[in-house]
Amino acid sequence: MIRRLAIALLVLVAGLGAVGGWLAYYVWTPLDSSGQAREFEIERGASLRSVARDLRAAGILPDAWRFELLGRALKRESALKAGSYQFDARWSPLRLLDAITGTTAFRLDKVVLVEGWTFRQARSALDRHEALKHDSARLSDGEIVRHMGLAYDHAEGLFFPDTYYFAKGTSDLSVLRRAAARMQQILARQWEQRQDGLPLSDPYQALILASIVEKETGQEVDRPLVAAVLVNRLRKGMRLQVDPAVIYGLGEQFDGNLRRRDLELDGPYNTYVRAGLPPTPIAMPGLASLSAALQPASSPALYFVARGDGSSHFSDSLAEHNRAVTKYQRQGTTSDR
Repeated sequence: MIRRLAIALLVLVAGLGAVGGWLAYYVWTPLDSSGQAREFEIERGASLRSVARDLRAAGILPDAWRFELLGRALKRESALKAGSYQFDARWSPLRLLDAITGTTAFRLDKVVLVEGWTFRQARSALDRHEALKHDSARLSDGEIVRHMGLAYDHAEGLFFPDTYYFAKGTSDLSVLRRAAARMQQILARQWEQRQDGLPLSDPYQALILASIVEKETGQEVDRPLVAAVLVNRLRKGMRLQVDPAVIYGLGEQFDGNLRRRDLELDGPYNTYVRAGLPPTPIAMPGLASLSAALQPASSPALYFVARGDGSSHFSDSLAEHNRAVTKYQRQGTTSDR
């Protein structure tokens, strides 16, 4: 009996030693002998399991389960840092885990794409960032859209405004690709949850409407009401009469002062002259504006005017609107919304 116990103990110790050796070999051995550096991304909110699977799918890990086991053993499963990483072929699983959990001196840079920015402003921010590799510099907007694999002719509004983290030397196209993917995911989800009966034929029209909501609101609480006004006007066949669309259409000709002649000049973005939505978005809408465009407030309002403090006054009739214009804009207003 004693001999059997001794043998069992020896087998257990040998087994533990073998497992320990195997784990040590896995933890410290470089993952890739090809010498190729590869880029990968971790989205905000991703789990250790999903990241391990993505790394396996990208060919960086030989399997997902050992990496997940390592992360859980070291209690790193909740320490993942979202961002774009440049994988070094010499990295071991432990070095890779250290990198994506921020436990080593692995610094991530960031770039902020701001809600309401045009694509030109977004490109400018990327071009100025010293830590990015500027692969988009010689590409037109249309060429960038094609690089993203998007079936659109115009880049405006296709990129989700957010803070994007990345490793130094990451391509600016990688940041744009992440922003485009996020916009498509969020737009699809919002479209699925849209109100019934909206005068919108497809998600792209929702994106256009959301971009107008973004530019027309100074306070988040007003967005569903602004969206309601725009939707009500579309339903009635009224012109939207929104200044930001006219300004967008003027482009570099706009000098900061919107004049009466600008409102009378025909063009695809002049919503004072043409009915319906403009042909493309006019800016990058954020989540709140996308949600408002597809879930507008229940309101009969047909007009709104800025109060001067970032908020708006909403009116059901033209007479009420004219009184509000007189009250809030003593010098008058260029718009008649």
